[in-house]
Amino acid sequence: MKKAALFLLLGMLSLTAQAQPRLPKLISDGMVLQRDAKLNIWGWASPGEKVTVRFQNKRYKTTTDAKGNWQVALPPAPAGGPYTMEIEGKTQLMIKDILLGDVWFCSGQSNMVHQLNIHDVTYAKEIADANYPQIRQFLIPNQTNLQGPQKDLSQGQWKAAVGEDVRPFSAVAYFFAKKIHEKYKVPVGIINASVGGTPIEAWTSEEGLKDFAILQSTIEKNKDTTYVNSLNRRPPSTAARPAPPVDFGLESTPKWYETSYSPKGWRLINIPGFWEDQGIKDLNGVVWYRREIDIPAAMTGKDAKVFLGRIVDADELYINGQSVGRTTYQYPQRRYKVPSGVLKPGKNTFVVRVTNMGGKGGFVPDKPYCIFAGADTVDLKGTWQYKVGSIYRPTKGESGGGITAQNQPTALYNAMVAPEINYTIKGFCWYQGESNAGRPEEYADLQTALIKDWRAKWNQGTLPFLYVQLPGFMEYNYLPSESNWAVLRESQFKALSEPNTAMVVAIDLGEWNDIHPDNKKGVGDRLALAAMKTAYGENLVHSGPLFQSATVEGDKIVINFTNTGSGLITNDGEPLSDFAIAGTDKNFVWAKATIENGKVLVQSDEVPNPKYVRYAWADNPVNPNLYNKEGLPASPFRTDQ
Repeated sequence: MKKAALFLLLGMLSLTAQAQPRLPKLISDGMVLQRDAKLNIWGWASPGEKVTVRFQNKRYKTTTDAKGNWQVALPPAPAGGPYTMEIEGKTQLMIKDILLGDVWFCSGQSNMVHQLNIHDVTYAKEIADANYPQIRQFLIPNQTNLQGPQKDLSQGQWKAAVGEDVRPFSAVAYFFAKKIHEKYKVPVGIINASVGGTPIEAWTSEEGLKDFAILQSTIEKNKDTTYVNSLNRRPPSTAARPAPPVDFGLESTPKWYETSYSPKGWRLINIPGFWEDQGIKDLNGVVWYRREIDIPAAMTGKDAKVFLGRIVDADELYINGQSVGRTTYQYPQRRYKVPSGVLKPGKNTFVVRVTNMGGKGGFVPDKPYCIFAGADTVDLKGTWQYKVGSIYRPTKGESGGGITAQNQPTALYNAMVAPEINYTIKGFCWYQGESNAGRPEEYADLQTALIKDWRAKWNQGTLPFLYVQLPGFMEYNYLPSESNWAVLRESQFKALSEPNTAMVVAIDLGEWNDIHPDNKKGVGDRLALAAMKTAYGENLVHSGPLFQSATVEGDKIVINFTNTGSGLITNDGEPLSDFAIAGTDKNFVWAKATIENGKVLVQSDEVPNPKYVRYAWADNPVNPNLYNKEGLPASPFRTDQ
């Protein structure tokens, strides 16, 4: 009898669980709904179950279909809140603290990912002062799916930009939202779906990639889980491989980072700097750095922070024998917290174990290298000691085993975009391209495909699509040169042919030594300008000068621009820079460029019969100083494509 009663109770609980209406993660406490637009509220319950939605003193009724899906449409409503919403089926759900405002879908790769927390020194005041309960972010969890679009997310919640909760906000999206909120005095919701190091095709649906035969073939193959699993189980190479190299710094007794270790045979080297530039030739492996640092008593007994700039590729920092921080890849700036009690007055042993897999290894110049606690700072730049702990020998015929799901076409769309396409939004903000720079020519078609695809999926017409052109990055080249990053910027420029789009020119917001530049506010502010023009209909200058046409007139080329605003200027008061000119041979040389009557005239005595012109055509142009008087930079361009 007891067993029968138990089974009966479990059956009733199971039926209750099946009957209870379930909502997508996005429709939850604290959500921001799009003002002045039809709203979809949807979810799941038992087949044939009656569902009622109560919102703003009105009721909306529906019945689930044979698969348990239900949806109601709410009429447009003005900005406001907070409100509550009740969803009632066989049980009742309540959603609290709902705001009506503007919702922006913000997506891309690492420069959209980067949180305020990562830039907490640059934006320390903004973080400390954050008190914007009407700016909210829903952070989409990183997940992939190769099989097809998913209906819901694994997790996620709305968070307001208040106090410590602002730290996980995308820095670019936060400054964008803040500008919009302050301008229009309405709540702003950010749906943040972004993953570092990912290509554009991973964010596009299968339908959106229908014109790309190679990608379609990959999509079909990836749907076969047996095929994917076989790749992931395949060993990297069938050739004999050497045993993993020993790191003498970890094998020795005592280890090289321990306080009892006495260094012998160490050489001198400078931080910052790459070891290939300081007497170590073509070494991939592990190099240990060591130095005694004098710490004043005032810095001890409290938490401290170490800045180690950027390190190529991976590192681990030890202070007085204790590991205080490690990073596994080169791009994040190293900012390690040092717990109180680690530092002592006087000499402290700092040891950094640096691992490099290829190219130049070591410490990237022009970054901060210091330790600080309270108001005191100690510089870490200068002469250190080094010793090689391990040498990686090159292997021949090695091939990778397996695939990285997040880099596969449709993988991120299926898992991180598809679950939101029913949610009414104001528009899109897109910051991506770095991962496609190796094949930049096709990016123009891929970005156009993404724009059309997302607009079709959301089915809200030509929603505003705002995007960021890649900033300057990598070493300066003082001669005219070819550049994949320049070609990719050109491909991004071409997407402006799509209606209701706007491009943020960010050529001046980069850093030569960091693919993740600190100036995220400048990007967010310019995105907001683009939104004010494109989405809000403001009569303002939202972009820097954009190339329109070029005409050869004798020994000169005359260039016309759109978006000149109040007029063309150089932002530094110096002559125009970074213009190159060529004849039919396309042998480009630097040219003299001048602003006359709202146009730019380009010429060179070396090219008496010019045919082509380029501007800021480089990975990282040296001084692209053409702006409009509104302070917005001109986009790089060429006429010889």
